[in-house]
Amino acid sequence: MKALHFTTPGQPLAMEDAVRSAPGPADVRIRVLAAGICRSDLHYRSGFPAVDSGRILGHEVAGEIVDVGPECKTRGVGDRIVVHYTVGCGVCTFCGSGRERFCVTGEMVGKDRDGGYAEYVTVPERNTVVLPSAVSDRAAAVMGCSSSTSLHALRKGRLAKGETVAILGAGGLGMSAIQLAFLLGAERVFAVDLDETKLAIAASLGAEPVDPNADAADVIRKAGGVDVALELVGSAQLMRTCIDSLNPLGRAVAVGLTPDVLSVGPYTDLVDGERELIGCSDHTLADLHDLMAFAAAGEFSVDPLIGATVPLEAAAVNSVLDDLAAGTAPIRTVIVPE
Repeated sequence: MKALHFTTPGQPLAMEDAVRSAPGPADVRIRVLAAGICRSDLHYRSGFPAVDSGRILGHEVAGEIVDVGPECKTRGVGDRIVVHYTVGCGVCTFCGSGRERFCVTGEMVGKDRDGGYAEYVTVPERNTVVLPSAVSDRAAAVMGCSSSTSLHALRKGRLAKGETVAILGAGGLGMSAIQLAFLLGAERVFAVDLDETKLAIAASLGAEPVDPNADAADVIRKAGGVDVALELVGSAQLMRTCIDSLNPLGRAVAVGLTPDVLSVGPYTDLVDGERELIGCSDHTLADLHDLMAFAAAGEFSVDPLIGATVPLEAAAVNSVLDDLAAGTAPIRTVIVPE
């Protein structure tokens, strides 16, 4: 089968043939119908975090089940599903409590095990969520990472009804976070980004855009500050802005990937005001189920955020990753294999 592989850090993904193996006893094999191109894939291509040479990337995956292992009980051939990309052992304390992200033997689809930048992908049956009929394959792929991670970040920040939120980074995660913040009861949402086109879209979703030429933290503080701030890009500088935007008892949530080091004053930033700095890694299976329920009820949609689709071709996908690095990519781009 056709598949896009990581080669070496900083080099383009390469199209190479891959073996389409039979699923294990509790696995399902999926024909990929849509695979989102995520900023995390840009980080993997660059070499941070490290990925094994030859790995097939792609963790935002939706498709149709074409084969099931003999022990599968809840999924069948023809089911439309989205992949929950965190694969745990299923029996440890973390997996049993719905925190499979921290399973000692856990793997991530598209990073630690082969992913969906391919014609087919195989995952455990328990790592699939059946799609509501109202959710398109393309939307499901995006929701399988950026939207569900945004929901998890807001929950990690313990957003309560009537509170205010700052979203730093109005890309795929940010646009989902804006919608979800209001859905969870936020009174005001500020959007911070350098791209005025994205800020205009954020405004159409109800957010208050912050002038990209202004000191964002100063603007937000003068507007009353926020209770929850999400850093969704992967920038220590933007994480600093999150902290500086918080009211007393506020929570700053770090989501974006970066090797940069953040300087924090324990007293001035945290103790004084009882502010919190919280890490958020991916999401849970429960988050993904809840997100699909929101979409099925017509309360949430990412279809308008998908600005382009590309075929499963090395040049096309690498071009999108290059555009992500340059800040010129659409909010979301999805691979649609032929």
